[in-house]
Amino acid sequence: MEYMCLLVAFCAIAILGFVFVVFFEAYKRRNNHQHIEVPAIFEDPNSLKQVPCPHIVDPATKYISLIIPAFNEEHRLPGALDETMNYLQQRTLKDSSFTYEVVIVDDGSTDETKRVAFEFVRKYTVDKVRVILLGRNHGKGEAIRKGMLHSRGELLLMLDADGATKVTDLEKLENQIHVVAKSEYHQGDSSNSDPRFRISDIPVAVFGSRAHLEEKALATRKWYRNFLMKGFHLVVLLASGPGIRDTQCGFKMFTRAAARKLFSNVRLKRWCFDVELVFLCKRFKIPISEVSVNWSEIPGSKVNLLSIPNMLWELVLMSVGYRTGMWRISNST
Repeated sequence: MEYMCLLVAFCAIAILGFVFVVFFEAYKRRNNHQHIEVPAIFEDPNSLKQVPCPHIVDPATKYISLIIPAFNEEHRLPGALDETMNYLQQRTLKDSSFTYEVVIVDDGSTDETKRVAFEFVRKYTVDKVRVILLGRNHGKGEAIRKGMLHSRGELLLMLDADGATKVTDLEKLENQIHVVAKSEYHQGDSSNSDPRFRISDIPVAVFGSRAHLEEKALATRKWYRNFLMKGFHLVVLLASGPGIRDTQCGFKMFTRAAARKLFSNVRLKRWCFDVELVFLCKRFKIPISEVSVNWSEIPGSKVNLLSIPNMLWELVLMSVGYRTGMWRISNST
């Protein structure tokens, strides 16, 4: 009996300790949505002059911005960038009104990622390709947030540095955004001729999805990976609610109005920021659509089995932070 009492007391202390740590960590991150200490600076490697840094609250000056987070991607980044730039240039040749920028956010890489990125700036000019250096590693979520907040596009697309999703699939997301934005504007097709309609002003989010590939993935993955992923999806469902089958696909598009609201509030800096985006979209009543995209496994992924506990930890912090009111949502943007 004495041992049982000690065991119960130990469990109670452990649970209380865990709860304390969760609340403490959530409280520490209450201001994570504010800018990190290093301001964003664009540098022209040809002239070595600093370029004025835009902000998400400024009017759009490009049609689309592509934000690519990169951490130790010296080998995978060149191929993805070549494919991306070729596609964007081809669209410009077909449509002179199509303007773009590619924003590469180097998340504290320790390899030659910075050199690779600046080679593309030199080749295509700082107006077309820009690099943000975070100095030290903050996480994919923070890298994307920084890129989003300092982009110039009416539409903003986040995509991974490995090129796992074909850049041409952005047209699927782009078309869906236009359909939803017109519907939200309550003008239907007439919005095309309405001078008051601007796609950048209508909050809309469209997520690329690999859900249609799930059956094949289940058949090829190890049983324990399927078990962990199913458990993770259940936790995601509890944390952010139903509606999105694939929260973790790195191919997502936002209008400027949506990005302004979302990335001015997002706090998670690593893998689960995607889930927080879903939560915030629902809180802001921003319509979300899922569009199937082509996706292929690229060697060199940073995600492994050890990432799952970290993801679950972030989801717990997010749930506690928002549900207790420690993480306040700003509606001023």
